[in-house]
Amino acid sequence: MKKLIDLKSFSLGLWKENPVFYLMLGLCPLLAVSASLKDALGMGAAFIFVLTGANITVSIIRRWVPAHIRIPVFIIVIATFVTIVDYSMAAFLPPLHRSLGVYLPLMVVNCIILGRAEAFASKNNIVNSALDGLGMGLGFTLAILAIAVLRELPGQGTVFGIRVLGKSYTPFLIMIMPPGAFLVIGFLIALKNSMGRRKNKC
Repeated sequence: MKKLIDLKSFSLGLWKENPVFYLMLGLCPLLAVSASLKDALGMGAAFIFVLTGANITVSIIRRWVPAHIRIPVFIIVIATFVTIVDYSMAAFLPPLHRSLGVYLPLMVVNCIILGRAEAFASKNNIVNSALDGLGMGLGFTLAILAIAVLRELPGQGTVFGIRVLGKSYTPFLIMIMPPGAFLVIGFLIALKNSMGRRKNKC
């Protein structure tokens, strides 16, 4: 019998099964909007809302959705929450909305969100599905923020747009370009794997 509340559903996404560093999913927005912390934080917040909302909704309707149309139904659910985020940002945070651009509506087909709906929410209760959505969403947000720090600081000499390295600093421009994103993601994945191997040896 499955637990009504299983906190493991929340904790796995934060580190052990982080959707970016372990599952290596959803890399497109990481490459595109992680050049600055402001954009990364906005995408992370949107991601948490959509993933958690979609997981809860899928868990509620799972018993009434025929198996052969479940994927289209899940996509409609996800699209609903993405539309809410998209319109809300356009209305209240237009600069951020413009900065995130097409990558905000593209969350509809993000493999992390659809994958959690199919693999977890469609098989678990509402509480655990919400915890899974929060955990995976926070894991994605922590990952994109870590990448953004390692790109924005050397690439522009700023943090959240505030200059911290002084006017004499020469920006390492490759870090805010796509190759810089690949380098940072590769480094962080290697670091996580190395930490995991050390932990297993202990």
